[in-house]
Amino acid sequence: MLSEPQPRASTFPSSSCEGDAVPVRYGIVGSGMMGQEHIRNIQLLPGASVAAVADPDAGMRAMAAALAGPGCAAFADHRALLAAGGCDALVVASPNHTHAPILAELLAGDLPVLVEKPLCATVADCRRVLRLAEGRRAPVWVAMEYRYMLPLQRLIDEIGAGTAGRPRMIAIREHRFPFLKKVGDWNRFTRNTGGTLVEKCCHFFDLMRLLVGAEAVRVYASGGRDVNFLDERYPDGTPDMLDNAFVVVDFANGVRAMLDLCMFAEGAHWQETVSVTGDAARVEAFIPGPARFAADGRERPSEIVVSPRTTKRPVREELHTDQSILQAGDHHGSTYFQHVKFNALVRQGGRPEVTLEDGLKAVLIGAAAEESARTGQPVTLA
Repeated sequence: MLSEPQPRASTFPSSSCEGDAVPVRYGIVGSGMMGQEHIRNIQLLPGASVAAVADPDAGMRAMAAALAGPGCAAFADHRALLAAGGCDALVVASPNHTHAPILAELLAGDLPVLVEKPLCATVADCRRVLRLAEGRRAPVWVAMEYRYMLPLQRLIDEIGAGTAGRPRMIAIREHRFPFLKKVGDWNRFTRNTGGTLVEKCCHFFDLMRLLVGAEAVRVYASGGRDVNFLDERYPDGTPDMLDNAFVVVDFANGVRAMLDLCMFAEGAHWQETVSVTGDAARVEAFIPGPARFAADGRERPSEIVVSPRTTKRPVREELHTDQSILQAGDHHGSTYFQHVKFNALVRQGGRPEVTLEDGLKAVLIGAAAEESARTGQPVTLA
């Protein structure tokens, strides 16, 4: 019988490389908002530094180099960065549609690579990248930051420990702010991003697969572009990114999962809610949005709630992440916790926790959801 969960202290893990005298020098390819978030988080790691940045936009390039500090070299493209040498690992944080051509060149080398999600904007490009990486010895890690949020790590642990019993249903809600302004407005168009359900939601489809332990077999989505960017016009056309959707995913082991996405709900206290319901209990993680979007500008704790069927007494616990980590980015500390593990991989070797195949399968579900939303028909995955 399931016993009532006991509150557990939340820990602030230190880098496994603490005290290690060997430095790790990073090269950042793409120095916009996410590239700069990576820089701030790398700076929190003992023995780590950003040695070089590459970006075709001079303003972003200069901003990132200044953020990285004295000695950081700046290049107009990744080829010049590679030719200059001096890096031990690479982070790709360029726009989605540039990942495939950039990775085609980076994978020919022997440096460890952390590539931002989505792996590529299309399934075809993801498959090409996997073929190019065959036989490569240096690791490639796909940056699925949401796995590493403290409340979601706790949720994963609880499900692994059997707290929910046998999981049967997963419900994920993200109610957040609209897509932010990016250089060249590349993120306004599906042709550059893969669509909202690839660009934004591959995180959640990756999380579903991780929690379920099986592959998706059927996807149904209903979505629209109803509020955001309706009055924007560009030389190449009008924005076509969905700003709200429901997505249902059926998995091979009978578990069903649902995503509820709204990108004009920045007034909500909880930005993400992830709920796993099994035959013994429901386990939920509640995650607030970034402090800079809160009315008072203050960081807020996350929560984990376990609701056992036997006692019918939910147990709620606040989880606190170190303020310096929260302030290093918009992803509730997850970028830092991910970098701790990637840094250890660079130093010690091993296998990435999020593989290229994981990246492909998350994009595959997202692309199927985009197709379903366009056609109104469910999409069956082979």
